Amino acid sequence: MQQGWLTRTFKGDRAIWGLVVLFMIYSLLAVYSSSVGVAFRNYGGNTTYFLKSQFIMLIVSLGIIVLVSYLPYRIYFSMAGLFLIISAGLLVLTLAFGARVNEATRWLVIPGTGFKLQTSDIAKLALVIYLARTLAKYQKELNNFMLVTKFFMVPIAIICALIMPENLSTAMMIFGISIIILFIGRVPLKFLLAYTGMAVVGILLFALVLTWVTDDNRVQVWKNRIEHYFSGVPDPDGDYQANQAKIAISTGGLFGKAPGRSTQRNMLPQSNSDFIFAIIIEEYGLLLGAIPLILAYLILLFRGVTIAKKCETGFPAFLVLGLIIMIVVQAFLNMLVAVGLFPVTGQTLPMVSWGRTSVLVMSFSIGVILSVSRVVNAKIKKEELPEEDTIEEGEKIYEPSKA
Repeated sequence: MQQGWLTRTFKGDRAIWGLVVLFMIYSLLAVYSSSVGVAFRNYGGNTTYFLKSQFIMLIVSLGIIVLVSYLPYRIYFSMAGLFLIISAGLLVLTLAFGARVNEATRWLVIPGTGFKLQTSDIAKLALVIYLARTLAKYQKELNNFMLVTKFFMVPIAIICALIMPENLSTAMMIFGISIIILFIGRVPLKFLLAYTGMAVVGILLFALVLTWVTDDNRVQVWKNRIEHYFSGVPDPDGDYQANQAKIAISTGGLFGKAPGRSTQRNMLPQSNSDFIFAIIIEEYGLLLGAIPLILAYLILLFRGVTIAKKCETGFPAFLVLGLIIMIVVQAFLNMLVAVGLFPVTGQTLPMVSWGRTSVLVMSFSIGVILSVSRVVNAKIKKEELPEEDTIEEGEKIYEPSKA
């Protein structure tokens, strides 16, 4: 049967493709509405600045998803270590030469372009791919504490340690995602509890040393956020954005104020990125804003698990699960922060918030997931076809390397 060009071009799990379209629609609508005031003030009255920027990034991200979905996923098995080394090098360069924005050095400016690269996003992706490869490779040796420490926890610790000085919340999120992936990968729970305890001690020692050797007030900021969160006592200065987000959510109600009618977008400095979920609820309400997005990420998680179950070898299964966990955990952290159930972390809403590096990294991740689903679906289709039928030309089945 002759396939349409859409089917031939956008291969892989159709539900995930549908979710990509949904995320992009929400992104364009919410980014434009939430950033009109900021764009007018900072870009000479050009209220469509962020809309145009996000539209271009989404077009680029769509191209990345399609391109990556056609690549054989087994290439990541052999290149996982190299990706991790490169990402660690980028983190070192960021600490040494990175651009300082909002009192934090988290971006590396690409010379001659002015493009700011948030290297922690790249390191997060590289670490997930590395963990998937290493879990598949050492699946039968995970009861060896020294082996797990050497090949799993040391790389995790290095990446988190390089991110922690300038972005503690991201380092903690990456550590948490890594622990979840290792738990799914059958690393013994007693090992993971031990590593978590070591990590807590390491963070406390780092904060103590930082207090002694520098006048930087970041430790006090971390302390204040945690104290005010658990005590329930509001912090008028440190909780400004969180308080404005709560106002946006409470005034949105079930049905919202209608698109473009947000008032809190003018009060929230990060209305188009970290707190875009609050603006979506304010304008679209609980029924058309919050619930559809929450369900979308849950469906993405479900589809990822479904794809992983169809994989015949460990690496593609761990790869899909790791990337899905990375996306969904970040999404729910963003939403929990917006509704005041979690301390402020500065994480964007994947594929929805305005951004550059984050959008590109998430697009690449979805492309990899679709690459695995394309191969799995093609193999199932081939097995179900009668002997005289064949897979359409160009649909080569890539067999993953045996871990």
